[in-house]
Amino acid sequence: MQLALDTHEQLIINKIGEVSQKTGIRAYVVGGFVRDKILNRLCMDIDVVCLGDAIAFAEETIALFKPQPKLSWFKNFGTAHFNINGYDVEFVGARKESYNRDSRNPIVEPGTLQDDQERRDFTINALAFDPIDVLNNKEIHLLDPFQGVVDLQSKLIRTPLESHKTFSDDPLRMMRAIRFASQLGFTIHSETVLGITETAERISIISQERITDEFNKILLSPKPSIGLDLLYKTGVLKLIFPDLVELAGAEYIDGKGHKDNFYHTLQVLDNICVNTQSLWLRWAALLHDIAKPATKRFENGTGWTFHGHEVVGGRMVPKIFQRFKLPLHEEMKYVRKLVELHLRPISLTKEEITDSAIRRLLFDAGNDLEDLMTLCEADITSKNENKVKRYRANFELVRERLKEVEEKDKIRNWQPPVTGEMIMEVFGLPPCREVGIIKTSIREAILDGIIENNYDAAYEMMLKEGERLGLKRK
Repeated sequence: MQLALDTHEQLIINKIGEVSQKTGIRAYVVGGFVRDKILNRLCMDIDVVCLGDAIAFAEETIALFKPQPKLSWFKNFGTAHFNINGYDVEFVGARKESYNRDSRNPIVEPGTLQDDQERRDFTINALAFDPIDVLNNKEIHLLDPFQGVVDLQSKLIRTPLESHKTFSDDPLRMMRAIRFASQLGFTIHSETVLGITETAERISIISQERITDEFNKILLSPKPSIGLDLLYKTGVLKLIFPDLVELAGAEYIDGKGHKDNFYHTLQVLDNICVNTQSLWLRWAALLHDIAKPATKRFENGTGWTFHGHEVVGGRMVPKIFQRFKLPLHEEMKYVRKLVELHLRPISLTKEEITDSAIRRLLFDAGNDLEDLMTLCEADITSKNENKVKRYRANFELVRERLKEVEEKDKIRNWQPPVTGEMIMEVFGLPPCREVGIIKTSIREAILDGIIENNYDAAYEMMLKEGERLGLKRK
């Protein structure tokens, strides 16, 4: 088989082949790099399995580079790696593994290449080749004991050994299978899906950090709904994200039902992925309706309502981020803001748009306005083409009005012309409730268009509010 190696890859693999040929220690390029070369995907990680001392082999390899890259090694694990031209090259001794019931950390023993391939998670990741073939310009002979190439051609994810054992030994592989399906657009073999379903409970021994890493990779895939639907149908999602599972299903009373908010959310997420690679905007899409189960009510004459779900959802965001061990500062605040505001642009399409409403949206959304509009447009999931056209036309109208008001009032990221420090200085006050009342009154008056957005108008209102509150100027 011919693999399309670029200049850097050819150089690295040639050096590995030189060391193997010189020392007589067999070494093989294995795993994701081989898979991605066959699929013509970029891969910056080159994994090398050595039938001998991997650290010594790595030391021999870096000696062939000028200048030499820095070598890092972990003697306890018998691994070493270096980075060169952006490629992370890792060396490990061939090994076989066994597991205790309550841990995904394996008991490791030296093994053969076949042992090493058998411990791999999926057939498409058990492919290997000898770098000496590349060094000598020979046709690459793939070592493929589990028909991984056939599975690549069939777009199939399958475990090399019995799936229950594979997933019970290392339950993170369940999420990796689903992540690969989502990233590559592959199908998971029916027996492998059954293995995930029947061992799903084992996910409890995996650390939250590793679960979150795989979950984020699913969210960043081209079509996250593939992965999330698989997590749901195999029962893994209920164990790692029960709040999301509560969105599933539709309830009917007197013949009136509501849409399945789980699959609606997946559609919104897929829609937004067409327009953004941002992980946090994708999280906002995932969580925009997260509070609908908590706010669901049936009202006679109206049907199902979800009043205030954006506010309740905003309050849920910090707890979800904390549970997933996601960043609790700017990223969380950004997602919370979009969840809390996601109905605002939609509401503007259903009423006569006043300058005051536009100003408030500009002020509240600030620099995240474009992302908010992207989220709202992704939230259009109707199968009625006429409705979709009408909604999109309304959003264009809102965009035009936002642009007009922004150009006129410059209100985005705006701060009132009179600050709290000025109020305290004029009235000789320490920080107190009255300062906040005056600041809020000025801000609301400007946003409502009662006074102009300038210093003189704001200063005059400050004096009037101070007088109303019984304050005296210094």
